[in-house]
Amino acid sequence: MITKMADLPTPALIVDAQALTDNIATMAAALPGDRLRPHVKAHKCTSLARLQEQAGHRNFTCATIRECEGMVAAGLGHDLLLGNEVLDARRIGALVAAGARVSVAVDSPQTIEAAAAGGVREVLIDVNVGLPRCGCQPADAGPLAELARQQGLEVRGVMGYEGHVVGLEDGGERERQCRTSMELLVAAHADVGGELVSAGGTGTYACNTWASEIQAGSYALMDVAYGRLGLPFRQAVFVLATVVSSAPEWSVADAGLKTMGMDHGNPEIEGETVWFCSDEHTTFSPPMAVGEKVRLVPGHVDPTMAYHERLYLCSGADVVDVWPVDLRGW
Repeated sequence: MITKMADLPTPALIVDAQALTDNIATMAAALPGDRLRPHVKAHKCTSLARLQEQAGHRNFTCATIRECEGMVAAGLGHDLLLGNEVLDARRIGALVAAGARVSVAVDSPQTIEAAAAGGVREVLIDVNVGLPRCGCQPADAGPLAELARQQGLEVRGVMGYEGHVVGLEDGGERERQCRTSMELLVAAHADVGGELVSAGGTGTYACNTWASEIQAGSYALMDVAYGRLGLPFRQAVFVLATVVSSAPEWSVADAGLKTMGMDHGNPEIEGETVWFCSDEHTTFSPPMAVGEKVRLVPGHVDPTMAYHERLYLCSGADVVDVWPVDLRGW
């Protein structure tokens, strides 16, 4: 086993163990226990999820059926929410039949029918609170809840993701738009009933006081986009790369588009200016010597994790553990 970070073959996904520990503790202090339902899509790693459980968070949000299956297999299926609509829920129904608790988001008669037919027992009504993605119109939430109950499903409450808000760099505007979104969700909850109002993310975890639980996930590892918001979380995940070519004005490292999520912009390198990324390379300046190692901060943590089969947990220059990113795929 490789024990030194400098000996890792690059590109490699590395995590600062102390920063990760600090981030989990900071969030647990702010949102203890069931006030946080960590979203595992941000890290896709059951070893990391187990640290979150040890910090007091027993309930988790998942983005895919594969994530639900992996969490259950790891003994972390106490209370999972699949925060996405599905039209074939049989794999979720199998988990429920085997003793796991998995609720599913629904936003239409078709997804309600699929949940009931697949053996799901509990659902949340997904409400569109401003992000043009999934979710019913707020006025339709009550009738959909009634339809779900007629199908024999227990309706646990509502969920609504203010994803168009969580990344706003102006804190005041972020809080104002969060309020607008959550007023829609709270009104829908009045029509739906149930114990849960599930919402939020890393960018709104502190200002979203309307939701009964917050689905933050990126806080544990962070990225460039969230790093701009002045949140009390440290950058914990990096893509380690090696400088493989240098010119008088720039250098090229051996990590590119196939190693990092780029939808939120370029990665960053401390003390350097990133010019652009190509398939296997990142070009930056000022130049460095060939053979030197650089740590790239990914622009978006969630897809970055999905590109890698494993992460290397590091303390200083030492590799202290290797964790599989075992919730990848579908």
